[in-house]
Amino acid sequence: MTTYISHLDVHHHDADEKKLQSGGFRKLNVDLNKGAGGKSSFLWYKTGSRSAAITKIQLTFNAQMSVGLIKAGYTKIPRPICHVPGADPIYIWFFQGSTEYDIPIVDLCITDNPANEALLFREGWERVSCDLNRKAGGDWVYFWVKRELQTYICDVAITDSPTSDEKYLRDGYIRLDEDAHMGDLKVSITESEFQALQQQNYQPVNVNLNEGAGGIPMYLWYKKEGSNTPIKTIILLLNIDSVPVFEKAGVTVIKKSLNAGIKGRTEYLCFYQ
Repeated sequence: MTTYISHLDVHHHDADEKKLQSGGFRKLNVDLNKGAGGKSSFLWYKTGSRSAAITKIQLTFNAQMSVGLIKAGYTKIPRPICHVPGADPIYIWFFQGSTEYDIPIVDLCITDNPANEALLFREGWERVSCDLNRKAGGDWVYFWVKRELQTYICDVAITDSPTSDEKYLRDGYIRLDEDAHMGDLKVSITESEFQALQQQNYQPVNVNLNEGAGGIPMYLWYKKEGSNTPIKTIILLLNIDSVPVFEKAGVTVIKKSLNAGIKGRTEYLCFYQ
């Protein structure tokens, strides 16, 4: 009988591990704050075949990101991941759904180097898009999930306000939990690129990725038809040193920074087919 991830918890170094162990939880033995200099944090999980399966996991690093998750029925783990002064207080949220878009999660993994990330892409894992050490320094630490069945991207949307999150979350969308100022995907940053993608029958996602930031107008484009290799996962890449490793593993990196024209860090959109 297949077992699913049914419960999640975050444990800090001074908490009672025995209580979690006696409750049937297992520990992922990678420090979620690795290299950041704060208290160690670890992710614990429980599996089962009778409890409702966890089907979606999201992260938040500010209060605005929480609004849509609360309204959509997500559960928040009350302990934050990060304890480093000045860093974003990152929280884990999960959802237990039963729609066609809710595929049970059967395994979890934490990575702290690009080589391991590239391997997981090839093995069908899905990355939760936010560095767990966001603004804390330290290593690049990411949370990964493995689903019961392989999933594929069937639609793409962009929002420029948290007020739209609830609708998309209820409709089965997975949010890329990063600031994106942040078939095939393309990004256009010039009028000629815009027109060329139109002529190639790409469809634009009609929100300027640099809306409100004062940068170069930038649009995401996608094509649903005519591809025998549908897109399995999309991520935002901030660790630019990992680009060669990802490309070697077959991950497509769109090398146009989503922060083009503004004083933000380089940020690439990537996808894997």
